Amino acid sequence: MEGKLRILIAEDEEDLCEIVQFNLESEGYIVEAVHSAEEALKRDLASYDLLLLDVMMGKMSGFGLAQRVRNEMGLEMPVIFLTARNSENDLLTGFNIGADDYITKPFSVRELQARVRTVLKRSGRKAAAEVGPTQLLGEIVIDHEAKRVIIGAEKVDLTRKEYEIFALLVRHPGRIFSREEILGRIWEDDVIVTDRTVDVNIARLRKKLGDYSRYLRNKAGYGYYIEV
Repeated sequence: MEGKLRILIAEDEEDLCEIVQFNLESEGYIVEAVHSAEEALKRDLASYDLLLLDVMMGKMSGFGLAQRVRNEMGLEMPVIFLTARNSENDLLTGFNIGADDYITKPFSVRELQARVRTVLKRSGRKAAAEVGPTQLLGEIVIDHEAKRVIIGAEKVDLTRKEYEIFALLVRHPGRIFSREEILGRIWEDDVIVTDRTVDVNIARLRKKLGDYSRYLRNKAGYGYYIEV
């Protein structure tokens, strides 16, 4: 678990809290959940990389908790508010407190995952496993800074999407990514994409990797992964 980013959810709707926790854990984060601001204050808040706070909670609101975090504790980790309200006053209150983003309920899982990734990236927080500029996969060199893949002395001519899929899988060896997860990470800004799009790109990637495509595996009914 060392090196993974830690997220705390403070949300009084237990069913929603469970869904959010499950889907963020599937992204590789360490996620803990509480159901009130008072419970959150009992945690070591400085140990988290991101706080997801419901605005309307019992005695103390998410706004109140964020003010304690920012003003009394002096903590600088990103804060995302979850709320059923979307009035201009609420938005201004949240951002004035120091919110990094504001997600209005109901929201999709893909939207939540994308917002969390964006906020963490913007804050400069990275998992230790993802910090290195290059990685080795057998005889393959993946240069994350130059966005290229090299086998021996030759560069593999990958499209942007093919590279991004491969780099995503290589960063998390052994972890299975469903087609939906890959779509959410690689095509999050596109409007019309299907699961078949992932399969087509994987097929092209395997062809370009040639004999080294043996590292790129598929578990039927689950998704794709890198086997080391």
